[in-house]
Amino acid sequence: MHKLHVYKNIVLFALAASAFNGMAQTKYPGGLVQYVKPIVGTQRMGHTYPGATVPFGMVQLSPETDTVGYIKDGKYDPDVYKYCAGYQYDDKSIVGFSHTHFSGTGHSDLGDFLIMPTVGKLMLNPGVADKPRSGYRSAFSHQNEVAQANYYKVKLDDYNITAELTTSTRVGFHQYTFPKSEHAHIILDLMAGIYNYEDKNVWTYMHVVNDTLITGYRQTSGWAKNRTLYFAMRLSKPFSSYGNVNNSKKEKYGGFWGKFNQSRNFPEVAGRQIRAYFDFATSEGEKIKIKFAISPVSMDGALKNMQAEIPGWDFDKVKAAGTQQWEQELHKIVINGSTDDKENFYTSMYHAMINPTIYMDVDRQYKGLDQNVHTADGFSNYTTFSLWDTHRALHPLFNIIEPERNADMIKSMLVHFDQSPEHMLPVWSNSANENWCMSGYHSVSVIADAIIKGNVSFDVNKALDACVTTARRRSFEGIGYYIDKGYIPDEKNGNSVSSTLEYAYDDWCIAQIAKKLNRDDIYQEFSKRAQNYKNVYDPSVGFMRPKLDNGAFRPGFDALTTLGQGFIEGNSWNYTLYVPHDPAGLIKLMGGNKRVVRYLDSLFTMELPDKFFAETEDITRDGIIGNYVHGNEPSHHVAYLYNWTDKPWKTQERIRMILKKMYKATPDGLGGNDDTGQMSAWYIFSTLGFYPVAPGSDVYAIGSPAIQNAVIKVADNKTFTINVKEQSDKNVYIKKILLNGKPLNSLFLSHADIMNGGEITFYMGSQHH
Repeated sequence: MHKLHVYKNIVLFALAASAFNGMAQTKYPGGLVQYVKPIVGTQRMGHTYPGATVPFGMVQLSPETDTVGYIKDGKYDPDVYKYCAGYQYDDKSIVGFSHTHFSGTGHSDLGDFLIMPTVGKLMLNPGVADKPRSGYRSAFSHQNEVAQANYYKVKLDDYNITAELTTSTRVGFHQYTFPKSEHAHIILDLMAGIYNYEDKNVWTYMHVVNDTLITGYRQTSGWAKNRTLYFAMRLSKPFSSYGNVNNSKKEKYGGFWGKFNQSRNFPEVAGRQIRAYFDFATSEGEKIKIKFAISPVSMDGALKNMQAEIPGWDFDKVKAAGTQQWEQELHKIVINGSTDDKENFYTSMYHAMINPTIYMDVDRQYKGLDQNVHTADGFSNYTTFSLWDTHRALHPLFNIIEPERNADMIKSMLVHFDQSPEHMLPVWSNSANENWCMSGYHSVSVIADAIIKGNVSFDVNKALDACVTTARRRSFEGIGYYIDKGYIPDEKNGNSVSSTLEYAYDDWCIAQIAKKLNRDDIYQEFSKRAQNYKNVYDPSVGFMRPKLDNGAFRPGFDALTTLGQGFIEGNSWNYTLYVPHDPAGLIKLMGGNKRVVRYLDSLFTMELPDKFFAETEDITRDGIIGNYVHGNEPSHHVAYLYNWTDKPWKTQERIRMILKKMYKATPDGLGGNDDTGQMSAWYIFSTLGFYPVAPGSDVYAIGSPAIQNAVIKVADNKTFTINVKEQSDKNVYIKKILLNGKPLNSLFLSHADIMNGGEITFYMGSQHH
């Protein structure tokens, strides 16, 4: 999420079939990877990328379809948000292929080390979209494009070059098939990047070691303020000549000296704005391959990564190895359903297993938050923690199907805490940087969920201490006011209400850890803090509402207003229901069962006023179900709240409606940013028939399963089987449930029920009970 505005651009993608049929329908390999469609979410605002990566890989090798700057004509350029993943399905040209990307975020960055093959006249600028031949970019067609798990292929029409991409964990592998040419080029653009505003490049360096090996690094100050990434690039064919344009020299000197910004056959270059090129003569159909390794530590580390992971030049072997990695991950949940069901489900599994990403070399060295080099001793170090999103469903999913990885992710959070000068757990961290994006301290939710569910291979008391220290950091985003007053005054923080609600939930998570560890003083303190949500509820209007420092509610309140009301990425209608840890208490606070059912019903059915859509630039009328915005994660638990009322069948009805409207196996098939897998994790859980309303609890709320059968691999070689009888688009209501052959007289499932293995059977019907 984390857009530069308040709401995402959510899309209700009733896409005509022809828009997707243009993509080459190449036969996929066997197994489950055939159902993965990386192209899903690349149109409109899904912000996914179609390129190659392995599960949780450090390299994400993918095409860029445009380059944008943060400032355009002296103003903020809205295309920065559009190109969060570098690729937009509707674009007609490709600029090149870069090695790092976020998947489904609402913030732009990365896009490091762009490579572009060309023939003919050498051009060292990307040109512009409406004039493709004005630079090195090339037109392309979806007819000649293939996107699979760990494989991407496209024809660059202007050069008659076929580009193919695959990866290992730390190395991108390019294979370019050239036409016959005396003037073939490989361009390495060290200037390019997503969110490429002025001064993002602090410094770049390139060393031509010999005629097949180039090393270097790039230091940037983008969303991550202090980030250095090193590379080693090896060519399968020696180049005949090479050169570069150092535009930073032109910027600095101008005039006469600026004419000398281009050099040929000189082995070292450094500056802020560098583009390099390597020349070849090629025969018809000749393949030039490139292995491009990255490292957070050093150029030598990148070389070691390359040698360890891809020592040879067999492209198909590397592609097959990555495909097998995906096959292994996808097989952790095997479903039976229609082709559409499988494409939606396994594409969601794919997107859920891209992030967080490995952040260490093969020798286990990594750059820490303190900017020193550390060794990951006894764990794998991860980065890309979009925790405001992923604490809700992605990490709970990992506690079922990726427990060891999730424990390592928590260990990565704990070393982040140790290295943090603020002594804070990560909020939104990437590449040895804390970005301080969004609100809450949701690392504690991830830690609590793992501890409560018994997925621990770390020091649980140390983890609790880190959670408590984070939650007592008075200087962070109104926490001091929250501790003293039980809420954040509206004058002190623009997200005063939503932050109060999020802190209350996180505090409940801390209390659950303390209870399990018999730390009663901590349990009492944070159980009390967890009730602070009540302090921003105004019974006179029936909504959560901004409260002033003097204790009075702020006048001029509008529950439908999205701006200036104390909420982040939502309005009071959405956030009033954000008490995932105490639905029963919330229902009592709001006036009881009947009123809450009416409230929930109206959320899904109300017609929003025009002003709602006019308040922000990126709101559209598409993709919003009433006032329920599925792309905004604070709403992800809402449909399950009927389970705490006398109308639980409405949960079943709403879940099936959301699944149909918000997810399709088409380019625009995501109802908002995937948010590093959270949207996809919601789909996975909800399709299986249960959901973690309050991570930090060992209880899941039951919804309405949307597949015929599923087998989940859990610990100790056990399986948990989900059978669904008479499941169909009409039969969305549960008639009865059997757990291991015995009636389950509840709409809740425990974590132990799943992890102990066994079988649950749902009997579905078209009438609610």
